[in-house]
Parts: sequence; C-alpha cells; structure tokens
Amino acid sequence: MRKVIFPTLARFRLTVQLLMLVVTVYGSVFVGTYMADKLSNALPALSCAYDQMNGGYCVLIPTQHILHHRIGEAMVRAQQLTLTMVLPLLMSFAVFFAFFFVLGKAFCGWICPLGTLQELLGRVGRRFGIGLRRVAPGDLGPVQRVRPVKWLILLGLVFLLPLLTGLGVTPHALGNPYCDVCPARIATTLLTGSTEQLAVAVDDKVKLVLGGTANFLFGFIILAALAIRQPFCRICPLLAFNSLAQRLSPMRLVKTRHENCGTCRICTDACPMDIPEISQADGRKAYNEDCTLCGRCAEYCPQDGTIKLKWGPLSLFASSRAYYKQKIAAELPDGTVKPLKFVRSPAKAAPGDA
Repeated sequence: MRKVIFPTLARFRLTVQLLMLVVTVYGSVFVGTYMADKLSNALPALSCAYDQMNGGYCVLIPTQHILHHRIGEAMVRAQQLTLTMVLPLLMSFAVFFAFFFVLGKAFCGWICPLGTLQELLGRVGRRFGIGLRRVAPGDLGPVQRVRPVKWLILLGLVFLLPLLTGLGVTPHALGNPYCDVCPARIATTLLTGSTEQLAVAVDDKVKLVLGGTANFLFGFIILAALAIRQPFCRICPLLAFNSLAQRLSPMRLVKTRHENCGTCRICTDACPMDIPEISQADGRKAYNEDCTLCGRCAEYCPQDGTIKLKWGPLSLFASSRAYYKQKIAAELPDGTVKPLKFVRSPAKAAPGDA
C-alpha cells in the first residue's frame, strides 16, 4: 500500500516566518525607503523602528511616542484635549486592528521576527543536543506566575512611563522605555549589519541603565532560546496587547473535548509556550492569552478533528491521526529532532542463513 505524504503545517509556517523575517528586517531594500517609511507603523508584531532597512514597525513605538509627545505634553500645557491630539493614537490603533483582524495572534506565531529567531535558535539547540528546559506538562502554577509579567511591562513601560514623561514627571530619557530595552531592537538591526544599537550611552544615567538592560536581555534571550522555547514571548508586551483583542479576529483556535484530553497531554508537550489549558480545557478556555496560533498543538494532536485552526467558518487545518504519525517520525512533540540516518541499516539475515 502506497504511503500518503502530507505537507506539514510546520514547514509552511517556517516558510512564512522566513519570508516575513526578510520583509520586516530588509523590507526597504525591495520597496524603496520612501514606501517603506512605512508600509505600516502599527504591525501587531515586534518589527523594530530602529532598523532603518525594515518594511514597517510595531504598534508599540507610535503608542509610546504619542503618549509622550502629544497627549502627555498637551495635558501638562493645560490645553484642551482635541481630536487633533487623540486622532494620531486612534489611527495607530485603527491600523493595528485592521491588520490584527485578518490574522489575529498569528502575527506572533508566524510573522514576528524575534519569535522566528527564537524558534531557529531552539532548533539549533535541539540539533546539538542541548537539553530542553520547560515547565512540566500540565503544571499550571509556574505558567501563571510568569503570565502577569507581560502585562506589567505593557502597562509600565509602554503606557505609564511615556505618559509621565510627557507630563514632565519622569526624565525625557524615559519617553519610549520599552523600545530602549526590547531585544528585537538589537536583534533585527544586527541582522542588517548595524551594531549601532549595541552602543550604550554613558552621559545619562537613565540611558545607561536602559542600554545595559537591553544588552543583558538580548544576550540572555539568545542563550536561553537554545534551551527554553520562546523565552521572550512569555513576557512580551505585544503578546499581551494582542490578547486584548484576540476575540475580535476570526482567526482562532477551536478545540472540542475528547475522552483522552487531560491524560495524553501531547498538545501541551508540543506547545512552545507550555500552555497546560490546551490539554485540560476545551472551547474558549483552551485558546489562552499566551497562545500565538503557531498550530503545533493541532499538528501533534493524535485525534481526528479535535483541534482546528479556523478563520471564521473556514477550517484551515485540523488534527488527524495520520498527520500525527507522519509528524512524529521526524520530530517529537517537544521539538526534539530525531537523528538523521545517512546509511541504511543492513537487512537482517533470514533464519538458517550462514
């Protein structure tokens, strides 16, 4: 009987990730600097504005700048808050939601350049046998303790400090504090050959602390990604930002209850964010705030049609036992790659042969 070979969702996603890595890092090379300034200034992914060759940057930078330079400074001058001040912020959010409506949180799992780099580093770690460090399957406690961090970063570094800087309460150097510590700023600019963002200003104590924190965080993420899947994604404020509107997008994860749910836990093993709810819950509860819609849980679910990636009424991908068997032949759910066989093992001798 002829073996059926399925095209894998993971290979398709990796192709999209690599393509979008080129677009978000080197986009202006293809479309020109004028058009690239910018194709969008409100992407729901960490595409860094400090990279001068990119093709668009994420919504966090205009959010900080508008809070700092427009709303905050307007309030401190006691001017009336008019549409001319609020409109730029509303326009940034409108562009963000327009993009987000199409793909939802898949921007994190398919397009974000920093997410792609972390996954590639993880593949390197698995290939060289670096032991995987992860939360025990089904262990919700450690996951719950980490989850608030991304919300604290979003509220503190993206919203509060830029607004306080605009009001004159905090130093000018804190006008866009998140971008000053974001590892994507260093990672994507290094890919273009620029080392400028590695430099740390020593003439200002605040800038010195921010720059030192950025370099430390970047180095930590690079090393941690070899052994921990998606280490920065777990505390990324853009993931929190995207989760605020995840119900508004037709792109979603759908899970129906199966009798083995909560016992095999293969989907949680496959999840790069170690989300225990995907194996324990169903319906909306399974689509957790940490989900990046990468689709690995659907790929590794051994039950037909239990987990689906859907866009509105359209089913884009559904779990199946046949696909699962093909997938684990090359890669285990936790990302461990099976060793390549370059030489066929000799055939066993028939009984009675000399």
